[in-house]
Amino acid sequence: MNRVLVVDDSKVNLEVYGRVLRQIEDVEILPFLSSTAAFAWTADNTPDVIVVDYRMPELDGLEFVEAFRRKQSTVDIPIIMITASKDKEVRLQALKLGVDDFLEKPADPVEFLVRVRNLLKLRDRSKRLSDRAAWLQQEVKRATAEIARREQETILRLTRATEHRDKETKNHIIRMGHYARLLAKALGLPEEQQELLFLAAPMHDIGKVAVPDRILLKEGKLTPDEWEIMKSHARAGYDILKDSDSPLIQLGAEIALSHHEKWDGSGYPAGLMGEAIPLSGRICAISDVFDALLSVRPYKPAWRLPDVIEQLRRGRGAHFDPVLVDAFLDIMIEIQEVRRQFRDEAAA
Repeated sequence: MNRVLVVDDSKVNLEVYGRVLRQIEDVEILPFLSSTAAFAWTADNTPDVIVVDYRMPELDGLEFVEAFRRKQSTVDIPIIMITASKDKEVRLQALKLGVDDFLEKPADPVEFLVRVRNLLKLRDRSKRLSDRAAWLQQEVKRATAEIARREQETILRLTRATEHRDKETKNHIIRMGHYARLLAKALGLPEEQQELLFLAAPMHDIGKVAVPDRILLKEGKLTPDEWEIMKSHARAGYDILKDSDSPLIQLGAEIALSHHEKWDGSGYPAGLMGEAIPLSGRICAISDVFDALLSVRPYKPAWRLPDVIEQLRRGRGAHFDPVLVDAFLDIMIEIQEVRRQFRDEAAA
């Protein structure tokens, strides 16, 4: 049912307008003698058309329209002003404030009925368009979510391909994603960027599929030549992911290439220094080293947490971005909760 708000300080006028408006089907008439009370009503209610007198005590017609139009949600609601004034300046001001139509007192009943009915039709079309826009927005959101779900599945399968060759656990890459998101949140990055990091971080070592088993699975120390081959996984991961149109896969390529760079320039593959290293790579560098040191590897036992924290502090300004180290240590309670939830012996 449509709602017509009628504001006039004359009880007789309200009764006349009411009799005319009752000729329209499915209309609720809301008469107000007080413009202040009418405006207060609009705080929690939305009319479909407003009929307002110009000369009134309290708020006059212009003041009422100005106050009403200040609310962003009212821009599509048609307003008719009824006035005895033929002053061009008054009408011009009313149009500037958002009045859609005028009627002169005494309003002709037939003309009054036609004007209100036409504006109700316009309002109905506006609501239908708004509903259509909301529906389309929901459809876009649903389709986007489906695309994201498929991308996540692709990423999961890509990272599991590495998992079958490397002796690192799949929970390592899951924890990596959570650490990266927590750190991004601590830095105040937008939620969209936090989520992208959460999804892209597990791709950091995808390039290990290009490393021979004799090197990847070796339990002893690598020779200098073997180490050079092992380091090639950063570039290989980038080459695997770089040509995607997906922002998520592109971020994965960036992380794969940069997560072994070091703040002081001694990392690989490009020897980048400081903020020349992408932020995503700096975030994942801390996340990766922290989790790797706490985990059992073929070449080492798991470290104790205090020793790992001390290692991060020693690497502050050398291996790691000092700002990120401080932020990471500040959220250690949340980091530990991730480790508890995704223990290596737990199901992913």
